[in-house]
Amino acid sequence: MNEPYHEVVQDVYTFDPKKPTLKEANAWLCTGRSSSSFGVSFSCPHVFICLSLLCLIGSLLGHPQCLDYGPPFQPPFYLEFCSAYENFGCCDQERDNSIAAKYWDIMDYLDPRGRELCGMYIKDILCQECSPYAAHLYDAENPQTPLRNLPGLCFDYCSEFHFNCHSAISLLTSDKHIQECCKTNKTCFCNLLHLHDEDYCFPNVLKNTALNRNLGSVVEDRKGCLQLCLIEVANGLRNPVLMVHANDHTHRMFVAEQVGVIWVYLPDGSRLEEPFLDIKSIVLATPWIGDERGFLGMAFHPKYKYNGKFYIYYSYMDKNRVEKIRISELKVLASDANKADPRSERNLLELEEPAANHNGGQLLFGVDGYMYLFTGDGGKAGDPFGKFGNAQNKSILLGKVLRIDVDGKSRDGKPYRIPPDNPFVSDPKACPEVYAYGVRNMWRCAVDRGDPVTKRGRGRIFCGDVGQNRFEEIDIIVKGGNYGWRAKEGFECYDTKLCHNSSLDDILPIFAYGRNVGKSVTGGYVYRGCESPNLNGLYIFGDFMNGRLMALQEDDKTSKWKKQDICIGSTRACAFPGMISSYSKFIISFAEDEGGELYFMSTAYSSAYAPHGSLYKFIDPARRAPPGKCKYKPVPVKTKSKRISFVPRAKTVLELLNEPSTPKPPKKPSTLTAAIPTKALTVKPAPSGKKRQKIKPEPKPHKSKQEEKVARISRTTQAPPLPKKSSRLTRTKKLLPKKAALAKEKMKRRRKESR
Repeated sequence: MNEPYHEVVQDVYTFDPKKPTLKEANAWLCTGRSSSSFGVSFSCPHVFICLSLLCLIGSLLGHPQCLDYGPPFQPPFYLEFCSAYENFGCCDQERDNSIAAKYWDIMDYLDPRGRELCGMYIKDILCQECSPYAAHLYDAENPQTPLRNLPGLCFDYCSEFHFNCHSAISLLTSDKHIQECCKTNKTCFCNLLHLHDEDYCFPNVLKNTALNRNLGSVVEDRKGCLQLCLIEVANGLRNPVLMVHANDHTHRMFVAEQVGVIWVYLPDGSRLEEPFLDIKSIVLATPWIGDERGFLGMAFHPKYKYNGKFYIYYSYMDKNRVEKIRISELKVLASDANKADPRSERNLLELEEPAANHNGGQLLFGVDGYMYLFTGDGGKAGDPFGKFGNAQNKSILLGKVLRIDVDGKSRDGKPYRIPPDNPFVSDPKACPEVYAYGVRNMWRCAVDRGDPVTKRGRGRIFCGDVGQNRFEEIDIIVKGGNYGWRAKEGFECYDTKLCHNSSLDDILPIFAYGRNVGKSVTGGYVYRGCESPNLNGLYIFGDFMNGRLMALQEDDKTSKWKKQDICIGSTRACAFPGMISSYSKFIISFAEDEGGELYFMSTAYSSAYAPHGSLYKFIDPARRAPPGKCKYKPVPVKTKSKRISFVPRAKTVLELLNEPSTPKPPKKPSTLTAAIPTKALTVKPAPSGKKRQKIKPEPKPHKSKQEEKVARISRTTQAPPLPKKSSRLTRTKKLLPKKAALAKEKMKRRRKESR
């Protein structure tokens, strides 16, 4: 964790903010505002240029946002005063009552005629705090600039307001500059309040059908790509393969690295310096790019709060140099809630692995209280073991979904019980642990919590099953189900002979995609959290190889699933504090915290020893839950280890917008999108097979042999820098400009002589 960090930039996942930058615009705004920074002042000597800049900023940042810099929401209770925003806006009942009280205070100062003329104007202006576009109306989208005292008004509306109610303006604001401008004339006052993007000023913003058509829904671009945002939660991780919570109301997050180390992250975002568990010395992991062996799975017992038990799944090598998978039980230390006791390990199951790939790795507990284990088919390619392959052979535990009861022992001496309703308990030719079969290498599965209100979907287990050469698939696990491998891959035949003889009852995927979409699926979760209500019911997953994020939405009537892409980091949609515009390419795993919020882990360099992994949280910028609804009070946990505060490394959208734009230098043919650590140059390719596709080079002209070697290893992977060239080459480069100058002088002399 203390290894040096190499910053990664990935063009695929970043946007290029348009000019002008907020920093440049803000420099002008500060010169043209009063001390309260209110509105646009025409004291600016370059009015036309300034207005043009402001218009461009507005076009970039005009999006639904509240004055607390968060997305709007649906108020949980009826708004009695600002009722125009009772369905969607920025006020809850408490804020609505506060605005109403301010309104009646102002009305007390007006005579009956004044109330009649100005009451509606004053109410409308005060209620703009509740508008879904409040941040834009009050110039609050950039936290670096002060707020307006009054919202931006369209010129015609402002003129009417000034004509009827200019004497009441001092009751709305104490800003001297506004009051003086109001006394001067209507034009001065309305120019001060005017927003130059006419679509967003009040009341035009209410009438604009383009702005209000899908207000509050997940934003989609023209191609139907869902616009979501990210927050960086952790970084510097070595291939983070999972994040789980203990469901003990502490809201801690346990993040495991492939090398065999588990870290504890606290609700405040800090990490404990000492790991929860460190079994690097036992776990079989290598620095090979794409090596699938290592620490692969972890699950807490449903009653962990009371019994302190949890379960792990990892690769190891026995005394006879045989590679195996081990599933075991451990306990937390009685003296420290943030430390596991490695001496408490109790082996539940060991499986010999015939090859280095297809190791499975998922552990989870279903709503029935039993533990589900997901094993790979044994590796190599095409499941070549036996007549029908391991996956179709129910007498072998590879290529299966297993279900066991960890709270007991079997009569035959196994350290677990077989659930009595397992589908093949009465089949003498089948292992009783088998719950489903015919799977290739399910990489990341999750239990659906169910709809928060109706509980619809609760208990379903979703899995991503990595394909061979043609299709990746998403499956829902069914008791006794045959998922087809190796007879089928996705919806199509793989082994033609087996496929024609296979049962018609095979369980088909709910979705499958080909190589034009991605090459290695990473299963995800159905969102059931509180903070982003729009996402409820969306199954969010990704592709390891190309970094693509996707979502499936179920049609309630047909039970069919529709796929949409997810786009991250839009300048317009994600211009909120803390939100970022990029992520590391290789999506390793998805996760869910105790509150049901969704995360994913990815790395810029897919080696188990490279500290380039990060953890990200999904955010819907279009709509959030009402303030206070998703608050929780974590049960305090005594910590003995030092806390390490989180330091973000990714730049936020607002930071990028504030950066001065500089012309991009032309790309050199030999420059990689990322460099690679010196150690990586001696790395061997990963063993054959596919949980993760082998990374292939993309041909580029004029590459040195060393760079060609790097390309074979990394493809377009982000990673640390190439080794420095020899000092002799460096000296040669430094001499080149001098030689060029001498050559130029020689040419001049020759020209003079020839004349």
